Amino acid sequence: MYSIGLDISKASISVHISINSLDLEIDNTITALKALYSKLKKLYKKDLDKLTFVYEPTGSYSFLTKKFCASKNIKSFIINPKQSSNFAKALGHRSKSDKIDAIMLSKAIAIAREGEIRVPIIDDTLETIKELMSYYKFTVKQRVALSNHYEALNCKGGNKYTLRDISKRLKSFKNKELEVLDKIKEIIEADNKLSLTYKNIQTIPGIGKIAGIVLVHLFISYPNANKNQIVSLTGLDPIIKDSGTSVKSKPRISKAGIKLYRGSLFMATMVAIKYNEQMKYFYNRLKNNGKHSTVAQIAVMRKLIVIAHSLYKNNCIYDAETYEKACGKYIDKSDNNDLVA
Repeated sequence: MYSIGLDISKASISVHISINSLDLEIDNTITALKALYSKLKKLYKKDLDKLTFVYEPTGSYSFLTKKFCASKNIKSFIINPKQSSNFAKALGHRSKSDKIDAIMLSKAIAIAREGEIRVPIIDDTLETIKELMSYYKFTVKQRVALSNHYEALNCKGGNKYTLRDISKRLKSFKNKELEVLDKIKEIIEADNKLSLTYKNIQTIPGIGKIAGIVLVHLFISYPNANKNQIVSLTGLDPIIKDSGTSVKSKPRISKAGIKLYRGSLFMATMVAIKYNEQMKYFYNRLKNNGKHSTVAQIAVMRKLIVIAHSLYKNNCIYDAETYEKACGKYIDKSDNNDLVA
């Protein structure tokens, strides 16, 4: 197997060809990728099918390369940026440049696990949902920034025209967010598999339209992730600092995942605590054990994500009795008394 390291940026791609240690700088365009492929054909000849492109997922910048690999049946190892960063440190790289990164990526094929090297598959429906979710996140970010500005002006008794205009813009942003979500929902409901996933997730009491869409987006974006990885992607995985006698702190969530997931699922968590009997019991049990409200809420949010992920993986609906046991509760049907397991 031969690896080609590609460090992809907005306008260009640094390429390292391992067979002759050749370093190239090409434009991030389909024309440049075609020219590169023609060069690789001449270099590798009959071994062309043994090529693997190694690159990081840099959002829309790397999508062109991914799409090109899919069209030419080129195997790819799309390496996690944190994984490549750790690999670079292991190699002892102190300097950083596009050329050095491309060389490092070509060597990183050594850490690829089984199943991680494959020809990319482009799912048009998934890509459309991703684009719309990206637009949704951008709109939410703009609204939050404008809302903070409005509050700051309002606190000091700002100009009435400015406050009135900002208020109109905030309403416009909110309407746009709902419009984008409706569009995503239309796409989901038009796809039989996604529609079933969405309906299954919404059988969880507390999960509404926004939370359902966000969870579907999360799961289809990372279809091979396990429950621990899914929790990490939302930034709800716990961090513990306990080293020796001097480094100690209370456990906290990493917040390393995508903020949109946590923000969208917070309201669903609050609704679930109130109306989902299993989550209400779980929350109250944690509170009775001395946990802070915020800690208990985060625990409920994490459990909702894990349950939704299980429904997605197993293609089934929410079963209250099953999750009563998972929350540390079961119902003795002989006398209908709630007992702690």
